Amino acid sequence: MSLMSGLFVGATGLQTSQNSLHTTAHNLSNVETPGYVRQQTLHADMTYNNISNAPVSKMQIGLGVEYDIVRQVRDEFLDKSYRRETGRSSFYEICQETTQEIETLLGEFDGVAFQESIGGLWTSVQELQKDPLSSVTKGAFVNTAAQFLERAQAVYNGLSDYQDNLNARIKEFVDRINDLGDQIHKLNDAIHKEELGEQEANDLRDQRNKALDELSSLVNISYFTNADGATEVLVEGVELVARDRVFHMDTVIDEGTGFYTPVWPQNMNAEVFIRNEEIATAFNTDIGELKSIVLARGDRRANYTDMNYETYINGKYTFNPDPSDPAQEVTQNLIPTSKSVVMKVQAELDQMVHSLMTEVNNILTGEKKEIDAGGKPSYDPDENLPKELFVRLGTPRYEIDPGTGKYVYVEEDKQPSHADIDKLYTITNMKINPDLLKTPSLLGKSAGTAKDEPGFMTIQGEVDHAKADALVDAFNANFSTLSPDLTTTYNYRDYYSALVGQVAIEGSVYSSIVEAQQVATHNLNDSRDAIMGVSSNEELTNMIKYQNAYNAASRYITACNDLLENLIQNLT
Repeated sequence: MSLMSGLFVGATGLQTSQNSLHTTAHNLSNVETPGYVRQQTLHADMTYNNISNAPVSKMQIGLGVEYDIVRQVRDEFLDKSYRRETGRSSFYEICQETTQEIETLLGEFDGVAFQESIGGLWTSVQELQKDPLSSVTKGAFVNTAAQFLERAQAVYNGLSDYQDNLNARIKEFVDRINDLGDQIHKLNDAIHKEELGEQEANDLRDQRNKALDELSSLVNISYFTNADGATEVLVEGVELVARDRVFHMDTVIDEGTGFYTPVWPQNMNAEVFIRNEEIATAFNTDIGELKSIVLARGDRRANYTDMNYETYINGKYTFNPDPSDPAQEVTQNLIPTSKSVVMKVQAELDQMVHSLMTEVNNILTGEKKEIDAGGKPSYDPDENLPKELFVRLGTPRYEIDPGTGKYVYVEEDKQPSHADIDKLYTITNMKINPDLLKTPSLLGKSAGTAKDEPGFMTIQGEVDHAKADALVDAFNANFSTLSPDLTTTYNYRDYYSALVGQVAIEGSVYSSIVEAQQVATHNLNDSRDAIMGVSSNEELTNMIKYQNAYNAASRYITACNDLLENLIQNLT
């Protein structure tokens, strides 16, 4: 090998060692940078010059070392596993957060005001039983009923406000998903342009991977690298970031509720999430913060009519199907609120309040047997109408029937999910009868009694103890389960406690899942860090190695230079 060739070989050693030192310094300077991935310098042999073609092996002279590539040290399998488990952890963290918030609302910051109002109503019923004609006991019962309704409405409104809070977060998350999609698309272009000049855009790749990490916590993603080196991303199986553009997610607003629904405009506003699919880890349907919030919020304000089963029959969902119809092809049963913890609690709370209000009204008006039997009480226009305690805001209890000219009881419209709210005895559509607030002595007044006759008097002018006893019996009787898929029934005093306990149990289950997911995510993150994290000790070792290599190349060049100088001097 000539001395000039030797100088060239030494120069390549200096250059590659210097570049390796730069990479090592870059790693050390980014030890604390979030999302930074350790970079590694790879060296390669330069082209060999052939001297001769020997039979056994060629005689070659090396031209030195070259700086081949600076690569990121990553594990694609760990990346995908980490992102999947991060999305799953985020899903259950929202479930846990929601149940904890509902526990707080039901406990009303541990004041348990609503539970106390139920107890107060029960006490006033017992006092009323002792002396049904007393204006004092009637007034106390009316006032405690007003307090009961007020506290029930406060709890329900708190749940509705929390729904609105979740709804606002849905819009924020959709906007953030679109921002991340735009960011990934721009980084794809920037990486492509930089690497056209044979430069490794590792720092830009770090930014892109960091965006993918965040996106994976929001929604269930899949991704791949195309032939151009760009990362294409799918969300719930639909393209978000394509080769040449970003397909933004959008939201449509329900005019009635103001709720946002995430949709894909490119797919004719098809919903991003399938509402009625089974949520299970085995199917990877429990991934993403956005999906968890959409499910927790639900699609409307629920009430007691939502406690009916929804059955999928002949291609559509039907409530209260006819089991005797052989033509009905039933594929699955669902409770409309089963996917939304907020809607479920709203419906269960309203179920108790509705049942209590209608039961008390029917007993006080003396119409319980008629209504329970499917009857429709009617009264002459000049007859004193019975006084109900809980009054609908939208529709009075009685309206004139054009056919008979009589006052007829207006039944409730109980069609689930699209009922006429004005005709429901539901929390949001109720108030205490202003006539009874003004004159409590009218409480329990039945039709047919004299105008100036107080309540709890029979037509014969006797004290109506049976009506007062019926109120007590109603409070003691078990009236319902928490939901149609449960078997344990409760009375009014125990129902609310069972409701709070049910939410607490669900919260405990979600807490256990979150803890397990955090351990899994933490372990995966540790495994990733072990591979792609920067170790200052390792980098300092590399720095010493490359520094020594640089010094060796420098001394080699010096030696070649001295030989060349001596040779020139001797020749002259």
